[in-house]
Amino acid sequence: MTITSSVGTVVTELETEVVVSAVRHPADDVVELTLAAPDGRPLAPWTPGAHIDLMLGEDLVRQYSLCSSPADTSSYRVAVLRTPDSRGGSVAVHELAEGAALRIRGPRNNFALLSAPRYVFIGGGIGITPLLPMIEEAETAGADWHLFYGGRTRASMAYLAELEKYAGRVTLVPQDEQGLLDLGSILGTPDAQALVYCCGPEPLLAAVEGSCESWRHGALHLERFAAKEVEREGDDESFEIVLQRSGLTLTVPPDQSVFQTMRDAGVSVLGSCLEGICGTCETGVLEGEVDHRDSVLDADEQEEMDCMMVCVSRCRGARLVLDA
Repeated sequence: MTITSSVGTVVTELETEVVVSAVRHPADDVVELTLAAPDGRPLAPWTPGAHIDLMLGEDLVRQYSLCSSPADTSSYRVAVLRTPDSRGGSVAVHELAEGAALRIRGPRNNFALLSAPRYVFIGGGIGITPLLPMIEEAETAGADWHLFYGGRTRASMAYLAELEKYAGRVTLVPQDEQGLLDLGSILGTPDAQALVYCCGPEPLLAAVEGSCESWRHGALHLERFAAKEVEREGDDESFEIVLQRSGLTLTVPPDQSVFQTMRDAGVSVLGSCLEGICGTCETGVLEGEVDHRDSVLDADEQEEMDCMMVCVSRCRGARLVLDA
């Protein structure tokens, strides 16, 4: 998809029409969709950790991790948990039937698997999904790895049968049988050669972050389902944004995002989650200091001040110059 705004800004990201070629339930309250092109052509290539947007309605777009094999581009696979506090996304996905047509956007990857001799994978509930293709890649590369997978019950934990082929490398911890994952024993001794990849609910992510405080800088990689809590320094204030390519200077009011200010001015900017977790609205920063409020960039990336998620982040000063 290519969008050209009235002021000449061009935003490009792949949109594809797909059909639901298969529906399966790999665990309690979890639906798995296999998505394929209507004409059978291959879908766009992707790498472990990538996600796609499911465009479920005019104002209903949700992001889900790809959990199939990157080596097979004949289809994509996503698995979605029906959540009691759903804002409509998981319910809409669970209502899709085989043969249903929908559009997807992406793939994009904010959770890429870096090369390492060893990996510690930690999954909580449906957070197992992005880890499956990572495990496949680690296995193919000959890396040493271990998965610690926790869930409420065995019946709620998806892909247990698929993981059986990795006997000895997978530790299952159903909470009703064994309690919570013992992060002290898993992460208590830092490994200078290992990377830690974790996806799951926020309490697990926070606990893993705390357990990795003594690990080397850059060893921990997380992906969140929801935006993390961000401490704010006082009330929001207005600031100026200069859109270099568009030739516009705009004022962002205290009660409005950079994203909405750009949209209101006729500048085309892609957005999806509008919560700072999907990375769709990432925009280059040419000058200025960003008040980062996203859950996508790590601390090092935020310190570089060369991009921002315009749906949530703001300016620490009076002016930002954006590559837009």
